[in-house]
Amino acid sequence: MGNHTSVTEFILLGIPHTEGQETTLFAVFSFFYLCTLLGNLLILVAVTSDPHLHTPMYFFLCNLSVLDIGFSSVSTPKMLANLLVRNRVISLGGCMSQVFFYHFLGSTECLLYTVMAYDRFAAICHPLHYTIIMNRRVCALLAAGTWFTSSFHATILTTLTFQLPYCGSNEVDYFFCDIFPVVKLACGNTFIIETVSFTNIGLVPMTCFLLILASYVRIVIAILKMHSAEGRRKAASTCVSHLSVVTLFFGPCALIYTQPSLTEVLVTPVQIFGNVVTPMLNPTIYTLRNKEVKGALKKLAGGQIASEGH
Repeated sequence: MGNHTSVTEFILLGIPHTEGQETTLFAVFSFFYLCTLLGNLLILVAVTSDPHLHTPMYFFLCNLSVLDIGFSSVSTPKMLANLLVRNRVISLGGCMSQVFFYHFLGSTECLLYTVMAYDRFAAICHPLHYTIIMNRRVCALLAAGTWFTSSFHATILTTLTFQLPYCGSNEVDYFFCDIFPVVKLACGNTFIIETVSFTNIGLVPMTCFLLILASYVRIVIAILKMHSAEGRRKAASTCVSHLSVVTLFFGPCALIYTQPSLTEVLVTPVQIFGNVVTPMLNPTIYTLRNKEVKGALKKLAGGQIASEGH
């Protein structure tokens, strides 16, 4: 932090136009958050406890579950506290943490979806060499690479944001600390951070989206060339879950960061959907459409019932 910074805390103005609805919103968002934690923890336990699920696809799914728990925890607990006790104050350190972890985990998730698309591409387009292409070392390196790259990306954005002097208003017109609402309060020239952040935030999802698109073009071509109807159905079903979560992730991103002229009335619900609802839907999508995960959860439940019986 520079010597000019005199603001030591920020006030989050919260979700606009919700006066009198705080208790209802608290109940709804609490339910979503608990479902997110429970759903993703169940997937982690199911995959780690079943040796049949120790494959690249489920290894990356475990990474996604960890990310969803973390991503939803960046803004949701503070938002719930604001709704319940009307305590809208967040410390400077807390605000910095929200900015860092929001972009760290968001970028990691974006890169992980790309890695998962590559995994599906390798499985469907090169089935005979799949175990060689996606061996344990490669999977570990790809996963570690997504986390490391994103931490570097988030560190740059957070450092640039909080190097600016904040010496005037400390009211953040949003329900959590993100770069653009915070930078509006800076006293200095914000051109560099606005340019860098918009380029970085736009560039990462766009690059990932194009790579995912390229992977699925190749996957569709490979599926169409298959002679077996059962083979085509099985190959397509493994991709549907991934495509669903990719759409849920990139949809809000595209609306928020490519349409700066969106009205405030529209931006907040879209952001809440991405922060609160999507992390809850991901485990549901993977569980409902996946017989292997459902089988592992049933085994887990059966084992617990058996142990309780003894």
